[in-house]
Amino acid sequence: MSALSALEQTLENRWDALWARLLDKEPVEVLDALRRECDDNAVVCREGRVMVPNAYDVELPDDVHDHLTRTGTDVGQALTDSLSRHAERRGYEFAGPLAVHVAKCPEVPNGRYRVASRVMQHVSADGFFYAAH
Repeated sequence: MSALSALEQTLENRWDALWARLLDKEPVEVLDALRRECDDNAVVCREGRVMVPNAYDVELPDDVHDHLTRTGTDVGQALTDSLSRHAERRGYEFAGPLAVHVAKCPEVPNGRYRVASRVMQHVSADGFFYAAH
């Protein structure tokens, strides 16, 4: 492990520890679930190229969502950044621009959270221009 990788891992562990202290470990579990979702849906295209979904949906119970957003932190961006670092360490390529969407969902099983992924196609500026005309 290079010194830079060790530093990144240390920073990520501290970030996870901070989330755990502030929010009763729930976000750390969500981060772990996001990482598992990414790992479980990795597809080897050829040697040295592993693709993963680029759109992730995190559904949280109302009270957890309200608590996370009340702190003023952009939770979706924080989760996106963490997942991006995870993919970089694993050598994954996203199937397009990465996005993690966090939403309220009162029907989440067991009142915990739900994580799902999919491939969301990237629309180029040229493609958007031609679609609009």
